[in-house]
Amino acid sequence: MAPPSNLPRLSFVDSHTGGEPTRVITAGFPQLPGANLTEQRATFSRDFDHWRSLINNEPRGHEVLVSAVLVEPRAPDCVAGVIFFNDAGMLGMCGHGTIGAVATLAYLGKLGPGVHRLETPVGVVSATLHGDGRVSVANVAARRHRAGVTLDVPGLGPVRGDVAWGGNWFFLVDVGERVLDLSQLAALEDETRRIQVALNGQGVTGEGGAPIDHIELFAHSSTPGVDARNYVRCPGGAYDRSPCGTGTSAKLACLAADGQLAPGQTWVQESVIGSTFEASYELIGGEVRPTITGRAFITAEGILVAQPGDPYAWGIGVSAAQDG
Repeated sequence: MAPPSNLPRLSFVDSHTGGEPTRVITAGFPQLPGANLTEQRATFSRDFDHWRSLINNEPRGHEVLVSAVLVEPRAPDCVAGVIFFNDAGMLGMCGHGTIGAVATLAYLGKLGPGVHRLETPVGVVSATLHGDGRVSVANVAARRHRAGVTLDVPGLGPVRGDVAWGGNWFFLVDVGERVLDLSQLAALEDETRRIQVALNGQGVTGEGGAPIDHIELFAHSSTPGVDARNYVRCPGGAYDRSPCGTGTSAKLACLAADGQLAPGQTWVQESVIGSTFEASYELIGGEVRPTITGRAFITAEGILVAQPGDPYAWGIGVSAAQDG
């Protein structure tokens, strides 16, 4: 579907969760047809991708940004439906983005401290807004799909990791005592890019052939009270500034499968920039149900404007519509 000629104005609120930005579109987005959020996300991807580009791509956005559109929930007792996306496309679930969305709704006066249900395309999640501003997200069930998968990665040699789901598909690699910090970003970006290419080339997928679009390296942390430090490559190639909510959930599924973390035990996950999430899980019906706790801070609010005559009105890489 071609971009419309009548250029939009979109209201938004920006926040960051552990350094990772979230942009929530609060008004101005077109109605998305579909019987449920899964169908609405498919419609978004098929027919409204230029809107994603306008919001997330340069010159208004950037590769690190994750955005969310608030829609009417279809599941009962939900305060909102949330569809997440980034510069590369649609996302299933986003842990840091859910924390950001709850903080945004609180900032707008739409909810207060307590337990709130949000609907996402991969299921309903429960989020607790604490009195001090922290948010605990009870995520969808996480699971390890395959353990100890060995890839032949050109330039790196054999790389062994687990395939796990935490709301998105991850390939998780234990790099032991390696240093994961900002001084190593170029090397970490190159390493995870090579792993991504190897996954695609060697046909390693999630369940049902689902593409694995997140790569997570994790290592020992030297920070007291922190269990591990990670570097997460997101779709599009940007790294996650936060410890990654869905990535931490996938990690909990692997720890549970290996008997290394008991239900209710706290796991503190540190990001490559040093921000942290607290995490734990419950076993419900044999499923690992993670809870991730972090905090988001509001950084901006305003209106995204597409001015007539702007050749990049719909984002760099999308052809401009004829002005009406």
